[in-house]
Amino acid sequence: MGESRISSWKMTELKGEFQLIESSIPELNENEVLVKVAGCGVCHTDLSFWYYGVKTKHELPLTLGHEISGTVIAGKNDWINKNVIIPAVLPCGECELCKKGKGNICQKQLMPGNDFDGGFASHIKVPSKYLCPVPDEVLQKYPLEKLAVIADAVTTPYQVIKKAELEEGDFAIVIGAGGIGIYGILISKILGANVLAIDISDAKLNIAGQNGADTTLNVKELDIKSTKSKVKEIAKELGVSPYRWKIYEMSGTKAGQELGFALLGFASTLSIVGFTMDKLEVRLSNLMAFDAKLIGTWGCKPELYPEVVDLVAKDKMKIDQFVETFPLSKINEVFNNTLEHKYSKRSVLVPDLE
Repeated sequence: MGESRISSWKMTELKGEFQLIESSIPELNENEVLVKVAGCGVCHTDLSFWYYGVKTKHELPLTLGHEISGTVIAGKNDWINKNVIIPAVLPCGECELCKKGKGNICQKQLMPGNDFDGGFASHIKVPSKYLCPVPDEVLQKYPLEKLAVIADAVTTPYQVIKKAELEEGDFAIVIGAGGIGIYGILISKILGANVLAIDISDAKLNIAGQNGADTTLNVKELDIKSTKSKVKEIAKELGVSPYRWKIYEMSGTKAGQELGFALLGFASTLSIVGFTMDKLEVRLSNLMAFDAKLIGTWGCKPELYPEVVDLVAKDKMKIDQFVETFPLSKINEVFNNTLEHKYSKRSVLVPDLE
């Protein structure tokens, strides 16, 4: 196969710099393949592992990165030379949860960059069972490395929007128009919703307004009471029902989650997509009084990936304008800049050292 070494950028300690480590090509069992990484996206979850003290399941040192695209170069013959997206959550496929359609929370799941070495490397060894092939027609539209965002940033909001049972004509409120939120906005619009994007950044809201949001609201200077009043006004202006709002918290902040809960009304659904270690004090009786729903989501089950790829193939889902690529060797710089919110697009690291 012409490859003899793997170059990996490993996390060796909390908040420390990633270290470049070379290793031999690993042995593969009959159910595994070796993927030459095209690109790996930087996710808030990676920041949580690296900076905020969220523990990885695999002990350090560990190569992070779970948002991966690449080309299979070794392993099962039927996968050789195929371009693929590696699901961020790889279930066992056999347990009770998997058989009930909940493979995304399979308790035997394997997550790249958490359970085993991930995608901030030249190559990655993964189970082949749930790989998602990338059709040539998609590669005619986008380079493979940019399609890495499908592994998490696109499929995660896709799953939760379907889970929330969004219908055409619904009022969809997306809190946080960043790396995941922008795709939540796009998907909601594709499915026929009236979409409000909420954020504290005018730059992000301008992008949202050009890509699916019917209207936007900057809440940087607003308290929750004022925000609720503004949202009600917007709902009237859009002519949407005052009931059954679909609220998607994608900022991963305490303020975003507090706002999402405050916006719950009759028969509404609040979906928690973003992650924070912060705790909230809320009145759960609101769920009873409003007959509302509060749901979570974890990744996306692999069965839904082809649906997302099909949206890209049909030009319904746009990728390019929300992705910015960087050489993988710049990983320390990119992580620090991401921590400081210096990027408005999803960062994808492309291997440049082999």
